[in-house]
Amino acid sequence: MTTDMDDRPRLFRARRIEPLSGTAPEAFLVLGDRFVATGGFDDLRRRAPHAEVVDLDGALVVPGFNDAHCHPTVTAETRLRLDVSPAAAGNLTDIRRLLSDQATRTADGDWIFASGYNPARTSPDTRLDRAVLDGISTRHPIAVVMFNWHAAVVNTPALDLIGLTDRSEAPFGGEIGKDPAGHLDGWLYEQAFLDPYWAGSGRQPWIPDLSTDALVDALVEENTFLHSQGITSYCDAIVTPRAWKTFQAAREAGRLTPRVGMLLWSTYFDTVRELGIGAGFGDERLRFVGVKTMYDGALMSGTCLCSRPFPSATDGENGIQLVDRADFGDLVRDVHHAGGRICVHANGDRAIAEVLDAVEAAQAQGPGARLNHRIEHCSIVDEGLIARIRDAGVTPVPFAGAIRQSGDQLVRFYGPERAANTAAHRAFLDAGITIGGSSDYPTTPVAPLTAFQSMTSRALPDGSVIGPEQRVTARQALEIYTVGSAYACGEAGLKGRIAPGQLADFVVLDTDILDADPDTIGRTHVLSTWVGGRRVWSA
Repeated sequence: MTTDMDDRPRLFRARRIEPLSGTAPEAFLVLGDRFVATGGFDDLRRRAPHAEVVDLDGALVVPGFNDAHCHPTVTAETRLRLDVSPAAAGNLTDIRRLLSDQATRTADGDWIFASGYNPARTSPDTRLDRAVLDGISTRHPIAVVMFNWHAAVVNTPALDLIGLTDRSEAPFGGEIGKDPAGHLDGWLYEQAFLDPYWAGSGRQPWIPDLSTDALVDALVEENTFLHSQGITSYCDAIVTPRAWKTFQAAREAGRLTPRVGMLLWSTYFDTVRELGIGAGFGDERLRFVGVKTMYDGALMSGTCLCSRPFPSATDGENGIQLVDRADFGDLVRDVHHAGGRICVHANGDRAIAEVLDAVEAAQAQGPGARLNHRIEHCSIVDEGLIARIRDAGVTPVPFAGAIRQSGDQLVRFYGPERAANTAAHRAFLDAGITIGGSSDYPTTPVAPLTAFQSMTSRALPDGSVIGPEQRVTARQALEIYTVGSAYACGEAGLKGRIAPGQLADFVVLDTDILDADPDTIGRTHVLSTWVGGRRVWSA
């Protein structure tokens, strides 16, 4: 996992180093887990004559990549569940076979939980429903979760466990699917799925927890994969007490190799408020960043809340609002005045405007801790919203790879004009707003280099371009995924640059992405990943 490290300083040199500090050093010096100096190799050698010299192969060394919004505890748990993603199951027949095989191996009454389902990719003309799942088994509760975790389809025993019947009303911010005859079809959208799955403090979980040991093992595997993509830090954007416990157990066992920020799901906010735990609690390895909630639906699924009608995936005109506006305002006020950071999933322009209404109202009532609140995704914006975001000191954390991954879907749902202004990285930067880099993995691929290609080219795999005016340079893309993400997580000055005093997290690449054609950046390979001066992954 790592190389042994003693107390001696180590002197690293490489063909090219981009520290994001306005300098062009030949080398850098690391002592413990910090950069202590950068500059010419000979000069640093004279300053530290006993330092171990490490020659880094490759074309470019950059600060470690930091994904400010992703879901590693979800994807780690997926390693322990049944995978029905398009990579594992190419069509509906394959999915049914995988579920049937799992049923034969599972004791009666135990859950069958599958994830990664993407009907648009595996079964665009037909999809799973309650009847199909009941045909596989009614001896087990079955849940098949969408790839973006905004919906699930379940069978009758799973519906029974949460008490849903044909006469049940959908919760606020959610929808319960029904067939033309008015019978439940097994589909649970947004809060109809999220409320029972992330039940909140003092409530019985719908689906039993896995063991902490198993979750830690899966997390270690997931972190190794993330390191292979050059990721040295990430912010897990939905953390429950179980996930917090998993991170802590991995840390105590010496197995937590990345630096982790945590956004606690809002139904658990009362717990941290009672304990007086605020944003920034923790240390450089594991840190509480803020409280997470969601205001509207999913961008790529066509359920985000917009001011103008669009062909919503739920047959409505403007998407889904997930929370009562007054209750949401109370939550924002409470988090703000408790000295916390509120981090709100909001994709559509109407959702973003109403989130800003709540943040501005809370700020008007008192300064709080003067933390930068966040809008997660902050997808569809205009000049007026951007000005309000800047004036409120809010940090957007937009999808970095959304255009390349799902640009065709964005045009289909929202039209070419709104799609062109989606993930408006350039507009944010031009307004002087610091933004974080994020994948929302597993919603889009986690690879930062693929995201860099999307941000710099705004090109789909077929070569078509959406919103070229929102392109950024490769250097700006790198800054977004390093300096920007550190700022978004309240860690500005601690990491994000190769500079004295900052944490010695860096990545070695086989290609100089700063001089590369934007359309080829995604083909760059990570050669090695270093956290605190220790190598945590090597090709």
